[in-house]
Amino acid sequence: MLRVAFLAAGTVFQAWAADWPQFLGPTGDGRSTETGLVDRVPASGLPILWERKVGTGYSAPSVREGQLVLHHREGNQEILESMDAGTGKSSWRLATPSQFQDPYGYNNGPRCTPLLTSNRVYALGAEGRLVGAERSTGKKLWERETGKDFEVPEAFFGVGSTPILEGGRLIVMVGGQPNSGVVAFEPETGKTLWQSVGETNWTGQTMRGWPGEPLVRWQRAEKQASYASPVAATFHGQRHVLCLLRQGLVSVNPTNGAVNFSFWFRARVNESVNAANPVVQGDLVLISAAYYRVGSVLLKVRPDGRGVDEVWRGTSLEMHWGTPLLVDGLLYGFSGRNEPDAVFRCVEFATGKTKWERDERWPPHSTRQPGVFGRGSLILADGRLIALGEGGLLGLIRPNAERCEEVGRWQVPSLGYPCWAGPVLADGRLYLRSEDRLVCLSVKAP
Repeated sequence: MLRVAFLAAGTVFQAWAADWPQFLGPTGDGRSTETGLVDRVPASGLPILWERKVGTGYSAPSVREGQLVLHHREGNQEILESMDAGTGKSSWRLATPSQFQDPYGYNNGPRCTPLLTSNRVYALGAEGRLVGAERSTGKKLWERETGKDFEVPEAFFGVGSTPILEGGRLIVMVGGQPNSGVVAFEPETGKTLWQSVGETNWTGQTMRGWPGEPLVRWQRAEKQASYASPVAATFHGQRHVLCLLRQGLVSVNPTNGAVNFSFWFRARVNESVNAANPVVQGDLVLISAAYYRVGSVLLKVRPDGRGVDEVWRGTSLEMHWGTPLLVDGLLYGFSGRNEPDAVFRCVEFATGKTKWERDERWPPHSTRQPGVFGRGSLILADGRLIALGEGGLLGLIRPNAERCEEVGRWQVPSLGYPCWAGPVLADGRLYLRSEDRLVCLSVKAP
């Protein structure tokens, strides 16, 4: 296996080319460099290498050098568990207490994906407990109670923004008040390095897209936390960390937390969230949300890096929790807030024009697998899109500007609704999870 160095969130990791060590893969955009994979999904399915029952949660696993780490919940404990990626056999478990109860009746497990480095694991629990541990043994090195340390109002569905490493700093969208929306921690100790975003940068900003476009009047009880994760990018030679918080998009300087620009982007209804990550290409940034017809906006970063201008705004993509994939100037994504209004769309990145769409709506009050993806998750590998529907339907799709070119689908037998964690690909193995099941499939070409 080829050993390479790649840049993930601004930190150089020496790792295997087939690793998936963080949320949305090695480069944080749902792309894998693996080749030699199957070119279609047969109706009879793919080989199941192993599967096992796991605790509850919506956290995707992470894989590095043959080690898989999953964050899940059993009883009143959140479990950070290391497994052999090839067999599913457990090697260590780190348990921390949890009393979290989802106020809307969803499961009570972790939502964030573990972050793996050469020697560390970082994990963020549903109550905001941030933990740093040894990757080889699971020994806890430090922890922070972010909800208590940073005056975080209770989130709608628990804590769901996965941290990233950027420039030697662990950056977390904490959502604290009054100016702790984003916090940087020292990875070795958990010490706070800087905190930023909130009252200072939002007060007086224009509430773009709202009737009359009033100015922001900050409320200390306002939630800042969202379910998107930070995205590191370079614009005009300057390094930025893009944070799509509940109020909108904020760019911060990763070295000191200084705000470069803020852009208001949220639904007018209080019961709403932002959850899809920003998509970056060159000096363009796309943000999208599904709540109450917010839709998408494409922004162009100004040459000085201190502001953005709108390129287009529309509802051709309304991304709920899946981040769209950008391939050859086209965005692919499952658009729609709920199962009854889901469509799979191909949208032109530069203009927002819909190239094609396919209905993926679930039948009303369906109690069986409906044969559609519903809202799904996508990753890109070996020139093909790998799609996982929220009911456990697996599909393979060739990017195509003219039509939806699906090359096979299979309902994974042991998976069912909701499959809200995205697929994970590492060393020819595809890992899929539901609320309580983890399945490993072989996707290597014969």
